[in-house]
Parts: sequence; C-alpha cells; structure tokens
Amino acid sequence: MKIIRKLGLAIFLFCLGVFISLLGVGRYKLTEQIFQTTITDATHQAELRPALSVMFNKDYSSKTAFIQDYKQALNSVNNKFKAKQEWDKVINTDYSLAIVKHSLEGFVKDHATLLFFICFILSALGGLMFMIPALFLDPVPGIKNNGIFKTGITNRGIVAIIFSISLIVFYIFIYEAPAYIANWVILMDPLSQTLSGSEASQWFMYGFLYCLVMTVMSVRMYIKYRHNNYQLVRTTSVLFFQIAFAFLIPNILSKLQLPSMDFKNMWPLDYSFFFDYRINNLISSGMLGYWMLGWGIFLFVVGVPVMVYFFGKRWYCSWVCGCGGLAETLGDPFRQLSDKSIKAWKYERVIVHSILVFAIVMTAGVLYTFFTGAAQLLGFIDTYKLRETYGFLIGFIFAGAIGTGFYPVMGSRVWCRFGCPLAAYLGIVQRFKSRFRITTNGGQCISCGNCSTYCEMGIDVRAYAQKGENIIRASCVGCGVCAAVCPRGVLKLENLAEEGRFDAYLRPEEQEY
Repeated sequence: MKIIRKLGLAIFLFCLGVFISLLGVGRYKLTEQIFQTTITDATHQAELRPALSVMFNKDYSSKTAFIQDYKQALNSVNNKFKAKQEWDKVINTDYSLAIVKHSLEGFVKDHATLLFFICFILSALGGLMFMIPALFLDPVPGIKNNGIFKTGITNRGIVAIIFSISLIVFYIFIYEAPAYIANWVILMDPLSQTLSGSEASQWFMYGFLYCLVMTVMSVRMYIKYRHNNYQLVRTTSVLFFQIAFAFLIPNILSKLQLPSMDFKNMWPLDYSFFFDYRINNLISSGMLGYWMLGWGIFLFVVGVPVMVYFFGKRWYCSWVCGCGGLAETLGDPFRQLSDKSIKAWKYERVIVHSILVFAIVMTAGVLYTFFTGAAQLLGFIDTYKLRETYGFLIGFIFAGAIGTGFYPVMGSRVWCRFGCPLAAYLGIVQRFKSRFRITTNGGQCISCGNCSTYCEMGIDVRAYAQKGENIIRASCVGCGVCAAVCPRGVLKLENLAEEGRFDAYLRPEEQEY
C-alpha cells in the first residue's frame, strides 16, 4: 500500500509539472481573421485595427512579449480618448485572453485533449492513489490526527509556505492577468463548448478545477471520517451543491441562452447580485429572469432567518456554500492552524462586521445609481468606484488570494471567519435567534483539547466544555468536527427549544426535580 501511495504522489507531481510547464509552451501569431473573430464590437474593431495592425502576421515565441505589445496598442488608443475626455469611447472590454488563445499555435493547441487528460484526469487519479490506501493502512475505527504538527505541509513548514504562495499567485493570474494562463484555459474549450456552448474563460477553468479539487479531497474526507455519518452526509452535500448548483446548472443555462445563475449563492456573498448589468439581464429575460431576481431576494430576506432559526448557520456554511465546501475538503488538513486567542476573536468580530457594513453601503450605492441614474451617493461617493473597490479588496484580495491562499498558514476558514459578509449576517441571526447550539457535558470532559485544536473557526471549545456551557457563538459553522474528535462524547450538535440555550449543563445531582 505504501508503494501505491508513493506511485500516486509521483504521478500527481509529474502531472503538476506538466501543467505548470505549459505556461511557457507555444508560439503566437495574430492575423486579420483572428482579430475580426475575437474583437466582435464593430466600433472597437475600427479603433483598434490601426494600432494592432503592426502585430498582424508577426511571429512571437514569447507570450509575455505578445501580451505586452497588445496592451501597449490598447493603451495607446485609450490614452487618446482619455486625453480628449471622451470617456464613453474608452475600451474597457478585456479581449486579451481571447486574443492570446486564438493566436496560440503549436503543441498545446494541437494536443489539447491529451494534455487535458494528463493535467486533470491523471493528476486526480494520482491524488486518489495517494489517499485510498489509508483505508487499509489504518483500519481501526476512529478519527486519527497523529503527527499533524510534525508535517511541514500542515504545520507552516517550507512546503506549506510554497503551497500558500502558489495559491496566491494562481488567484492573481485568474483575476488580474488571465491572458498569461491562456495555455491552461484552452484545454477547457471542448468541455466548455459541451456544457455552455461557448469557449472557456478563466472562470470556467476555475469552476472546473474547484469541483475537481473538492471531489478528490472529498474522498479523503470520506476515508478520514468514515465512522462518522454526520461528516459523510455533510461532505456529500457540499460536493453536490458545488458541482450541480455552482458549476453544471449555470453553464447549462448559458447553453440554453438563459440567464446563468448559481441558485445557492446569495447576497451579500454574491456582492454583484444587484449590479446594473445583472438586474438588466434578468429583467430582459422575461418571467424566468423576474423569478430568478425574486428567488435571490427571497433567499437572503426570508431563507436566512428561517433556516438559521431552525438549523443554525450550518445549513449554509457547512452544507451548501462553495467557499465552505472548499474549506472543508481542501482545507481540512489545515484546520488546526486557526488562531484560538481572544485577540484573534476581537479582530474577527470587528473585521467581518465591518465588511458586512461595507457590502451594505456599496449595494445601497449601486441601487441608488440604478434607480436614479445619479453616479454619486450623498453627493460625493462615486458608486462605481465604490463597487470597484469592494470587488478588488474583498472579492479578489480577501475572498480569493487571502481566503484560499492562507489555508496553509492561518487555517481553512480565514475568509469565512474574518471576511465573509454573509457569514456575518448568518452569525448575527444564529447568535440571537436560533434553536441551534452545541451542548456540552462538563462532567465527562478530560481536557484533552482535541475540540479546540481542530476548530477551524478559532473557538476555544474546551473552555466551554470544561464549564459545561452550551456553545453559542456567531462564528460557529456547525461543522461538527469538535464533536467527532472528542474521545468522550462531551459535545453534541442540537436544535432544541430557544429557551435554555445559554444555560450550562447540570450534572444529575445538581438538577432540581
């Protein structure tokens, strides 16, 4: 079995090496035909053709040089408009990824199907070969976390730092420089054409990778928590909602030329829900669009308070949410790295609720502009800049680069704990109006500390257990791992009557009869 694990790791690393090396493979040539099929807007064609004509039929062996020449040509056109203050003529559409994909020639384009198999299917198989032998190497029932602080990848070692930096760089490419990863995106074109009826974008590739990583790491969860039914069902739930609701359904809707929508995602996590282009797109789609708009509003206005009242925020954060799903699968090996200090808790409350306020103000500004046409809120707040700032700082930097990139150094729920405005909203309801709580039997606690160690939300669970207090925390996502790793059965996730939520557990001899 150990040989299979080593072979699986070798296959995965080989595929990863091939995947990374593809970024530097290929030649690029922009032709008149490519220009016409890529730049679909007639006005943009007329403005860009003189500037880009010097690139036509020129051979580039360097992707960087190709992109730089394209951007230089684009900037020269836009700078003329800006100098004349003709802001309506400035070309804001990003054609760079499509230009690079269509201009690519050589090995990657000619062998896209083979490379897709190597980079994604074979690498996933290698990962499974590394994980599945654990079933036979450790057949004894129970959840094992032996040596978790002795491994570099799970204890902020050099491998963890490299992994963290790699994730951050990947998110920078996805959000800010997708043209540089065109060689990866082009591998997705056949699948994207099948599912959505169009060429792949960086977001299609990201969605596919998201689902693939969650699938492979879910197998690890099934193996590790195979004796805990709650964890098995919860893992299946987040995997299903990610693959079906976040990836397949939106792409199939696009292929049917219907509005694309992730029906499980909601404002304020989906901060662009009330952006003008989203609302206009839904309204122009007739009754279906109106229904989608109504469903999105119903979900956070009615769905959140009702569901949180009966089940706590775990119904979303641990069973439905894609961010939580990635944290619970890919992030599970790093959950013990979350800071449990009071200082971290104070920062958490200030930061996450501040972002919720930021999301509310930004959305109010967006809606104000949508209904009035005025570009400024209160006479001095530029609503476009406001949403642009929110998208960059929160949508990209915090939710993407930090939220996922910091798994190996700060634990798996950095975004959920410190940044997610929806988690803050859910948490407020859970704290003050919910039947959910984690009950503790203080008389059985042996103070081993497993519960606190493996709480991904930074809650010192042991402190509550020692005193026999119910755990009522806004940040708790009800993942249930604290109860799963407890050797004495001290902790229990329950949905009981609201009365008594804040009462401590009483030993039989202390109870009044």
